[in-house]
Amino acid sequence: MSTPFSVSGVSVLATDGTETVHTGWTVIVGAMGTIEYAGPDADASVPAGYRRLDRTGKYLIPGLINAHAHLFSDGRPLAKIYLRPDTKVAVAKVLRSRLGQVMMRRRATNNATTQLHTGVTTIRTVGDVATEVIALRDRISRGELLGPRLLPSGPLLAITNGHGAPQIARVADTPEQASAGTRANLTDGARSIKISATGGVTDAKGIGHAGTPEMSEESMRAVCAEAHTKGVLVAAHAQSTEGVRRALRAGVDTIEHGSSLDQECIELFLDNPASLRGWSALIPTLQACLPLVKLDQSITGVDDVVRANATLVLDEMVAGIGTARQHGIAVGMGTDSGVTYVSHSNTWRELDHLVRFGGLTRAEALQAATRINARILGMEAEIGSVEAGKAADLVLLDENPLDGLRALESPRTVVVRGTLIESPAINRLPEIDAQLDSF
Repeated sequence: MSTPFSVSGVSVLATDGTETVHTGWTVIVGAMGTIEYAGPDADASVPAGYRRLDRTGKYLIPGLINAHAHLFSDGRPLAKIYLRPDTKVAVAKVLRSRLGQVMMRRRATNNATTQLHTGVTTIRTVGDVATEVIALRDRISRGELLGPRLLPSGPLLAITNGHGAPQIARVADTPEQASAGTRANLTDGARSIKISATGGVTDAKGIGHAGTPEMSEESMRAVCAEAHTKGVLVAAHAQSTEGVRRALRAGVDTIEHGSSLDQECIELFLDNPASLRGWSALIPTLQACLPLVKLDQSITGVDDVVRANATLVLDEMVAGIGTARQHGIAVGMGTDSGVTYVSHSNTWRELDHLVRFGGLTRAEALQAATRINARILGMEAEIGSVEAGKAADLVLLDENPLDGLRALESPRTVVVRGTLIESPAINRLPEIDAQLDSF
């Protein structure tokens, strides 16, 4: 239980895709971490014994939801040893060893805490080394430490030498192996499942390789069938139209990154009988590509193959966002935190990129990171908006993010499950931030 409190005089953003702001509101939070009242100051009746916080002039939004995250790294450029074909198997063994998992658990804790202190109160991971994020989720649930809500994936599922394999993947080359790998993750406690449907940017084997279909449609269908029996959503890394199409036909619930979309893809997003709920959603991750495209290679250190693939994928991703918006496909928000140049303190940049490069308004970007992500993850009854009856996951800001999304960079206060973090301590990477500020 947490200390009940009220916060008054705030301007509460509706985060419904419009610029609606409710001024002069009070929000009352009970001891169970639930919002008991959210409405005009004049109508508020704060129970005796509740702590009263006057935050007149401040802005309040629901906690942000990061639907595509990794917690195994901090966002600094990954050392080449992690990706080299001749060392990646050894790296995977080390990271999954007892000592390696001690290190991974420490990293996961630090990185999740950083995201929490920036206002991210819910995180879905989509590719872990092993069970480090599951273990962190369990520690948070037991009350051993304060942390965000976590939907951990465990290792993703990929073919031999496929995207993410073996460093953050279970290898699955057949439908039987895909089913077994999914069951193993679920048994470990995973509450999301991730597939590498296509090749990716950082481990591309040639120009144009990112987006090349990898896992068979039959294997992906086996993953979805297994996960859906447990009510668990399946995400698919897919960076080409063909890859997206195959993944949707197999029944995946969210397409990660995305690509340009043809008519079949559009129809499957909107009406997907093989998915858990009959529809699928798109989670773009612009931060994963933009620095590799916008910054000089002398700064990023990436080779010509990676940069060329990043450029191709970025163009495809932007096209997919536009098409999805035109056709009413749910577009959420994920940062791809942990990969090169995507630090855990920079969730605000993904929203800003959705506006500058994806064509969303600021209000729509905030909606994507709150209400829409809550719906995509099946958590809309609990989180995603500031309403009575929902969990008290809140972010208090000095400035109105509708005037500039950088207002999200340094919250005044963060609330998770009704617990106040009154002086957020954010672990930043100043050198990375300075480079990202250049574009």
